Amino acid sequence: MDQIFLYDTTLRDGQQTQGVQFTYEDKFRIVNALDNLGLDYIEGGWPGANPTDTDFFQNPPKIKNSILTAFGMTKRVGISANNDTILASVVNSGTNAVCLVGKSYDYHVKKVLGISNQENLINIEESIRHLVKSGKEAIFDAEHFFDGFKSDPKYAFECLLSAYQSDADWIILCDTNGGTLPNEIYEIVKSVIKMGIPGNKLGIHSHNDTENAVANSFAAIDAGVRQIQGTINGLGERCGNANLISIIPSLILKQHFNNRFKINIDKTKLKEITKLSRILDEILNRVPNKASPYVGAAAFTHKAGLHASAILKDPKTYEHINPSEVGNVRVIPASNQAGKSNLIKILNESGVEIEKSDDRIFRILQEIKEKEDKGYTFDVASASFEIFARKQLGLMPHYFSVNRYKVTMEKRQKIENQYSIISEAVVSINLGNQEQVSIAESLDNNGEDQGPVHALSAALKKDLGPYQSFIEDIKLVDFKVRIMNGGTEAITRVLIDSEDRNGLRWSTIGVSANIIDASYDAILDSINWKLLRENATPV
Repeated sequence: MDQIFLYDTTLRDGQQTQGVQFTYEDKFRIVNALDNLGLDYIEGGWPGANPTDTDFFQNPPKIKNSILTAFGMTKRVGISANNDTILASVVNSGTNAVCLVGKSYDYHVKKVLGISNQENLINIEESIRHLVKSGKEAIFDAEHFFDGFKSDPKYAFECLLSAYQSDADWIILCDTNGGTLPNEIYEIVKSVIKMGIPGNKLGIHSHNDTENAVANSFAAIDAGVRQIQGTINGLGERCGNANLISIIPSLILKQHFNNRFKINIDKTKLKEITKLSRILDEILNRVPNKASPYVGAAAFTHKAGLHASAILKDPKTYEHINPSEVGNVRVIPASNQAGKSNLIKILNESGVEIEKSDDRIFRILQEIKEKEDKGYTFDVASASFEIFARKQLGLMPHYFSVNRYKVTMEKRQKIENQYSIISEAVVSINLGNQEQVSIAESLDNNGEDQGPVHALSAALKKDLGPYQSFIEDIKLVDFKVRIMNGGTEAITRVLIDSEDRNGLRWSTIGVSANIIDASYDAILDSINWKLLRENATPV
């Protein structure tokens, strides 16, 4: 059984994503997570290209399962491989493997490098020989290979041959512009193998400009290559790279691959892949893509009543794998499409036992449909739904009540022609028989204004007496606003995602003609749901 080798380039190619810049500490955390999963190669960056990458290779993390790899480019014309300082910084990085990128498209050789085709071949040959002589595992990234092959197959192949005959361990075929389709990838890889370079020396590096990077990787595997390069969550320049988070589970779980190939990642480790995906989103301060295959929050969500009813009988009816295999969970949300079986399952999972014959089920279903007609969407706000259902059933504890709240906004002059806007919220709360008034401003710890919703949230959570220890770690991590209809009678829907220090995340919703009031409802639900989860005792 052939082995497929997995090469992660999140820290180098992934860092070329607009707005992404990893710190030294970020790189360590990502490398440790990748190493724990069992990736074959982890590309750490380009030594000498920037201070962070240079520091990273001077003090690299200790890894157990993966091969840390340095990235660079082939030597320059007019300089020997021994004397090229850019190449030297990569070779001297301390890694056992080095990946060098070089041109394989005659158009780029002429237009970008401004050298002859023969000079480019010499650069590739001498650079790879230098790596081998230095005791490195030599990997050659043939940049723009597929475009080059379609333009001039003979020359594109000669570029690969220069690396192969110089004893390169791997030759990677790069679809750098991401415009090649799966059928083209398959046929060109087949041609390369037929022309004399064995598949166990070849890899694939796909970009996602036609939304085919994963499909192109699989087409290349079927055609004979044995290494896949990609990134976590498909991070990368422009439209991104091949997404290893989608590729890895397919290689392990899909019969088309697991009957023919093996990979170094154990099936038990696959349960960590959802966590890995979310670690990267957390580092980048991004909201996870709910629709991501395998790991997204919606990947195993069944909204329609017909689907949910079938899922309760046998999950295989609407799921291609068991979500637990990738560390994810099945979700059956409440919505205006929900059926009785759907609703009962949601309530049971929330700890609310209710019989199928209970008339209140139909009342709750009808109320859901009426509220969604007004702008609510309980399928994306499960915490608010649980509070709503418990109230309908008389099972929601009463922790506190809000007598009134007020939010004001003030524009203050700092210096001439420069102003700052600060919001202030005042909240009056009843705790048992006692009234508690809290005041908070919209400034964060750095003195930056975070807006009126921040001020209101801070005031509501500022002093809840005996409940304070349960809510002090609540953090608002996402805030979405949608205007449901136009004009002066517009309805605003606010969705809030909250998180605690243990990584528990929950979603709440508020709907009102006033954006502050809609936010208030969502924040209030968030606090009440956290108290419910913590089994707080009502005052």
